[in-house]
Amino acid sequence: MTKQTAIDRKKSISLPQTIDPADRSLFIRNGFDPNMDDIFDFDKDNKNEDDDNNDSDDDGEDMEDASDSFRGDATPPPAQGGEDKTSALESFGTDITRLAREGKLDPMVGRESELARVVHVLSRRKKNNPVLIGEPGVGKSAIVEGLAQNIVERKVSRVLYDKRIISLDLGSLVAGTKYRGQFEERIKAILDELRSHPEIILFIDELHNIVGAGSTQDSMDTANLLKPALARGEVQCIGATTLDEYRKSIEKNGALERRFQKIIVDPTTKEETLTILANLKPKYEDFHHVTYTDGAIKAAVELTNRYVNDRFFPDKAIDAIDEAGAGVHVAHVEAPEEVEALEEKLATVRQKKLDAVKAQNYELAASFRDKERQLQQQVEQAKTDWMKQMDSQRQIVGEEDIARVVALMTGVPMERIAEAENERLRVIADELKKKVVGQDEAIEKVAKAIQRNRLGLRNEKRPIGTFLLLGPTGVGKTYLAKKLSEKLFGTEDAMIRIDMSEYMEKFSVSRLVGAPPGYVGYEEGGQLTERVRRKPYSVVLLDEVEKAHHDIFNILLQVMDEGCLTDSEGRKVDFKNTIVILTSNVGTRQLKDFGFGIGFKDAGNESLNKEYSRSVIQKALHKTFSPEFLNRLDEIILFDQLSPESIRKIVDIELVDILHRVEKAGYRVQVDDKARDAIAKIGFDVQYGARPLKRALQTEIEDKLTDLILSGKIKKEQDVVFSTDKDDKISCKAKTAKMVKFRQAVEKDAQ
Repeated sequence: MTKQTAIDRKKSISLPQTIDPADRSLFIRNGFDPNMDDIFDFDKDNKNEDDDNNDSDDDGEDMEDASDSFRGDATPPPAQGGEDKTSALESFGTDITRLAREGKLDPMVGRESELARVVHVLSRRKKNNPVLIGEPGVGKSAIVEGLAQNIVERKVSRVLYDKRIISLDLGSLVAGTKYRGQFEERIKAILDELRSHPEIILFIDELHNIVGAGSTQDSMDTANLLKPALARGEVQCIGATTLDEYRKSIEKNGALERRFQKIIVDPTTKEETLTILANLKPKYEDFHHVTYTDGAIKAAVELTNRYVNDRFFPDKAIDAIDEAGAGVHVAHVEAPEEVEALEEKLATVRQKKLDAVKAQNYELAASFRDKERQLQQQVEQAKTDWMKQMDSQRQIVGEEDIARVVALMTGVPMERIAEAENERLRVIADELKKKVVGQDEAIEKVAKAIQRNRLGLRNEKRPIGTFLLLGPTGVGKTYLAKKLSEKLFGTEDAMIRIDMSEYMEKFSVSRLVGAPPGYVGYEEGGQLTERVRRKPYSVVLLDEVEKAHHDIFNILLQVMDEGCLTDSEGRKVDFKNTIVILTSNVGTRQLKDFGFGIGFKDAGNESLNKEYSRSVIQKALHKTFSPEFLNRLDEIILFDQLSPESIRKIVDIELVDILHRVEKAGYRVQVDDKARDAIAKIGFDVQYGARPLKRALQTEIEDKLTDLILSGKIKKEQDVVFSTDKDDKISCKAKTAKMVKFRQAVEKDAQ
């Protein structure tokens, strides 16, 4: 080809300065980078001159070859008003029946009654528009997808044969409507198509969005545009929305509400959810390349039912198996070295091809393109073989994987979920007795109530346990609540403590559930309800409950009986995974002031004295609390006064924490038995329990050690021994260097 012919050819091509969308797809098909403007711009320096005056050079042949390579049947991009040339429903909607015909929808299980009602409403002459109303995640859209599958499989009434269900995308319908009337034109076009195609059923998910959608000043929204057609039966529509949104948006508009027939969709039961998961299991196994055990499916239902309270079946159970499968697949997926090597070669060849295109060496670029195609085929084949290998060697998703996912979803420690429930409950009493001293009877009652409730021998809607702990101050009521929280939920931080002395006034009662509308702090939530919503697995401690106003007890009746409490915004807060503990000193003041009445205490009959103390507390209890409040408690537990033997055990427990803190500071402290006995004697007070003991430990151990450190008499890594002198007073001395060397030698020999 001559140089003049090449120039004429260039004129006939009239290549654009930039790539338009049509040419972009052509270049991608030919294996070149569509962002390279140099391919189209062969003579940048002379683009503004006349073609007849262009200097002839050797680029003519390259230009001709390049133009021959990239000519095709590319069509120009659609005009700005291209949406008018296509179907409005296809532009702004998705054909669900087509997806069902192609097998892209998940199977629907159950929901026969709801589906039958939808068919009945659709078969009506007028106002044949059902609206599915239910909580998020109960399967409203799945019912519509199930209807589409039944239509494709001809499992519906003949009235619905050959019907099509198209889901309308309100977002794309509103998007791009810059001028007044443009949105109304789109709605009118959709309505015209629906009138001319009576076999089409419109599905609008999140139906409440049509109220106000697309409306501006002096214009109509989607709801008002649809009302006439919906009332006359010219257009059939299926809606789906939640209970709250239906009440807020649609019930207020009576004219719109009467055009839709309500169908309530309730959450599925545990048995129905199990059946749904069994039918969905193959889909998720193929997607994640894993295998779910039957135990994993059951665990997903059981664990989400117990621990995920703010969501609904079947959505929360499906999410659990989905995320568990994803986690197992991601943890074990590792690309073979062959695939990675081929991908590196492919990336290198692509870069060389781009470099050749930039240098306008199109023959070399074409060779790299052919090599790229070969490598691409090899990569795809290697990936196909890899996927087949993964399918043949699928990982197993078990109960532990489901438990790990539920732990991530809820914040409950995984070992607490996965650990055998019976084993943990069996040893809970023994574990608590190691921490709480002198209250074995109270601990046994708490443990028995928890064991009875957690093993299913209770109403699942009630709290795990509701206890009223009575007894003198300092005997371990609050301490038991802390340790119970640690054993059941893994940490003491799982305890929600509310000091009831802050609720002495009548108006302060509302602080528990939140201020009513119109009052300060309305949207801030209640101090009890909001904290339980955020931490639904916790021990709720209402400390010193007798000091609160008596109306507080009326609020707690619903918690103890139904396991829920409604806050100021109308939300129901679930207490079924909480342990509610109330502590009180009621009756102890009378016992202290009047003692054992007229006469003398029987020092030789301790059981008789204990029974008398309990009778005094019981009388005061019935005077303070109402019968309906006491009748709803699981257990009323009386704590005994601490004995000197119990105080001595508490000394050992408290010293463990003190010595640990001292060791972290760099000092070694030893407290012999004589010093421990002396501390127990100093800290014993039958009326005030263990709190005087803590003050004695501060005075005799911490203060004396502080004086030694500040005076410079001891240094770090030096041993300090606490003992008693001749007068049975506690003293502390620093060990000499000889004693330290001797101790080190003894330790070395022991090793």
